[in-house]
Amino acid sequence: EQAAPAEKEEPKAEEKSEPKAEEKAEPKVEEKEEKSAPAASDSKPAVSEGSTKINNGDDVPYVTPLVRKLAEKHGVDLSTVSGTGVGGRIRKQDVLAAAGEGEAPASANAGSTDPRARWSTKSVDPEKQELIGTTQKVNRIREITAAKMVKALQISAQLTHVQEVDMTAIWDLRKQSKQAFIEKYEANLSFLPFIVKATVEALVSHPNVNASYNPETKEMTYHADVNVAIAVDTPRGLLTPVIHKAQDLTLPEIAKAIAELADKARNNKLKPNDLTGATFTVTNIGSEGALLDTPILVPPQAGILGTAAITKRAVVVNENGQDAIAIRQMCYLPFTYDHQVVDGADAGRFITTIKDRLETADFAADLDI
Repeated sequence: EQAAPAEKEEPKAEEKSEPKAEEKAEPKVEEKEEKSAPAASDSKPAVSEGSTKINNGDDVPYVTPLVRKLAEKHGVDLSTVSGTGVGGRIRKQDVLAAAGEGEAPASANAGSTDPRARWSTKSVDPEKQELIGTTQKVNRIREITAAKMVKALQISAQLTHVQEVDMTAIWDLRKQSKQAFIEKYEANLSFLPFIVKATVEALVSHPNVNASYNPETKEMTYHADVNVAIAVDTPRGLLTPVIHKAQDLTLPEIAKAIAELADKARNNKLKPNDLTGATFTVTNIGSEGALLDTPILVPPQAGILGTAAITKRAVVVNENGQDAIAIRQMCYLPFTYDHQVVDGADAGRFITTIKDRLETADFAADLDI
C-alpha cells in the first residue's frame, strides 16, 4: 500500500508523493535498551539474573524484541505478565514492574475507571507504542523520503489545484461489475484503476502536463510514454512503484498492475526498474479518510494527483433544467503541479478532462466483461 479511494474494506495506495526508494532491504533498526525505572518499594520481590527464563510458548502474546530481551534479562515469564499497552500489549514498563524495578503502569483494560480503556484503537499499530521515549536510526526509505521531500520543495514551484468529482456513476458501475471482473480477471476492482485510467488518458491529451523542465538548459521535455507511479503504504515506509507505458494498457491491465506492484512493494520484491522512470504520480490520500490534502510532487515530474475519500453527501444537481438536492458519492481531486511547467489554466483544463471522464463513466467497454 494498496487500493480504492473510498471503501474501507479495500486497502489503498496511499497518500503523499515520495521519492523513488531503493528496493534493497534496509538495515535493521537498532533497538536499544532503556534505563530501568527507579526501584520500587522493597516489599516487591526482586528477580535475579539467574531466575527462570521467559516462556516462549503459544500462551505468550506477541511482544517486540526490546520487551522480549528485557524479560530475558530480568528472568520474567511473559505468560504471567498482564499488558497495559494498547490492545493489552506487554510494554517494557510491565516487564520492569514484574521484575520489581518499577511501578506497575495503569492498565488499559482496567475498566471504565481508567481513561485508557476508553481510548480508540482504530487504525492504531500497537508496535509503535515501543517508539515512545526512544531515539532510533531511521531506515533507508525514510532517509531518502526526508531528503527528497525537502529538496522537491526547494527546486520546484508547487501549488495545488482542487476540483470535486461526482463518483456516483463509477460507484454504481463498480458495484454492478465487481464480481464479474474478479471472476474474469482474478483481480479486485477498486476505484483506483478508474481514476488512473482517466488520468493516463488526460496526460496523453495534455502532453504539457506529462513533461519535465530542465532549468539549466532551459529545455522542456514532453515524454513519449505515460509512466505512472502509484504510492503504496508499506511497513517500511511509502514506496512509489511505476506502471510503465500506461497509455498502452487497458483498465483491467491497470488494475492488475496496481495490485501486483502493491504486493511486490509490501513484500520487498520490487526491482530497480519498478521504481524508476515515473513521469507522473497518483497517490491515494483517502485510504484513511482524508477529504483533502496537498501532495508534494517530486521533480522531474511536473505533477501528482491525490485521490481523496469518496463520501456520500447532499449536493445540488440539475435535473431536466431544475435544481434539486440529491445524495451523491463525492470526491476531491487535489492536483499539485510545478508552476515552472504548468500554468494554472492548464492545470484546470487537465483536471476538468479527468472529472468529465469519471462523471460520464463510460467504462463498460473498457471493463470488457
